[in-house]
Amino acid sequence: MATTLQFCSLCTRTDTASRHNNRAGVLSLRRRQPVNVRSSGQELPSSAVAVGAEFDAKQFRHNLMRSDKYNRRGFGHKEETTELMNQQYASDIIKKLKENGYEYTWGNVTVKLAEAYGFCWGVERAVQIAYEARKQFPDEKIWITSEILHSPSINKRLEDMEVKNIPVEEGKKQFDVVNKGDVVVLPAFGAAVEEMVTLNDKNVQIVDTTCPWVSKVWTTVEKHKKGDYTSIIHGKYSHEEPVATASFAGKYVIVKDMKEAEYVCDYILGGELNGSSSTKEAFLEKFKKSVSKGFDPDVDLVKVGIANQTTMLKGETEEIGKLVEKTMMRKFGVENVNEHFISFNTICHAAQERQDAVHKLVGEKIDLILVVGGWNSSNTLSLQVIAEDRGIPSYWIDSEKRIGPGNKIAYKLMHGELVEKENWLPKGQITIGVTAGASTPDKAIEDVLKKVFEIKREEAL
Repeated sequence: MATTLQFCSLCTRTDTASRHNNRAGVLSLRRRQPVNVRSSGQELPSSAVAVGAEFDAKQFRHNLMRSDKYNRRGFGHKEETTELMNQQYASDIIKKLKENGYEYTWGNVTVKLAEAYGFCWGVERAVQIAYEARKQFPDEKIWITSEILHSPSINKRLEDMEVKNIPVEEGKKQFDVVNKGDVVVLPAFGAAVEEMVTLNDKNVQIVDTTCPWVSKVWTTVEKHKKGDYTSIIHGKYSHEEPVATASFAGKYVIVKDMKEAEYVCDYILGGELNGSSSTKEAFLEKFKKSVSKGFDPDVDLVKVGIANQTTMLKGETEEIGKLVEKTMMRKFGVENVNEHFISFNTICHAAQERQDAVHKLVGEKIDLILVVGGWNSSNTLSLQVIAEDRGIPSYWIDSEKRIGPGNKIAYKLMHGELVEKENWLPKGQITIGVTAGASTPDKAIEDVLKKVFEIKREEAL
């Protein structure tokens, strides 16, 4: 089971230059030789021939993981990087809340913290490995294929450490900036297999921070592919994680919600579910950005399997799975469903725990709820959806900078609308609920709460 990261109580410091080198506070270490993993002895295919109809993505990744150019376990600097992460991301305010049953009162503000919130094990691991990479390679150029997480504060830290994003032009990553001997970090969301092949060709050191829950989904779609099942992936087609997952699948279609799943199922049933679908051409137009190359809905929806982006709403993924299973029963008969439908549980425990905790929180007596996390974070969006659906005033912000000046806030709603509101904090004694996405460190939540306390103190003057 995924666990919530619990940092020890260390005050955040800004005067650490004397203890750290010029890599944005990273502790100086004597450089060590790169840590190698076992080599398979097999030559990895080049990108010129690798990604095609007969390309075995699973075997390629297996061989890559056994090569001396790949690391996913860190470099032996855990103690030093843990100390640094505690300094940068821990919070005395959050520590106080957890020591008092996740509820505490400061003046005229009572804060109730969700019992599962913020940093998860997979996020902690990803940040830890990235920090270790900079320590291990203090002078090399380090690139990352996309944001390591959807966390503004963590991404800024890595930027300060000179971990640079691969540039993107016209929607395409420009890997020509990467040279032999560079270090390339794969983010927690994973990377498309095509990108791994490109990096392998360039003979770079690959540092893989992919969350194990994400790679578990890859294993699932590989099983679909092996059994000639089309993967129906519950997720967002432009999100880094489904992009990576789809690269390991055979045939696939990505559906973002129940409405799109119903469209697919209605097509399978020839319009007899709810009449939302129409022609093959209309289907392909609707899903033109979210189906595999050469996808034919008349052929490729005869055998299907379910997978998901790990941060989607647990309940919706389960309902989509049930809908698709019932659709295949109706189409091919109950007795034949196992020949046409397959499902494995790929819901991330950490995402599920945070969603369950918010369901509990919104059932308590609170005046409003603060949801803290990147505005491009799907798992944070899921928390906002739960709060909004309960009708509680809910404010999704990505940092404390969205609060002020004065009693003003700029926040997002679950459908992406950016809203500005004056006098968002009620007068007098208030109780606020607080939760945060899995990529949000305790320090980011503390910074938000300090702004709230400041507004309420000024009110009392």
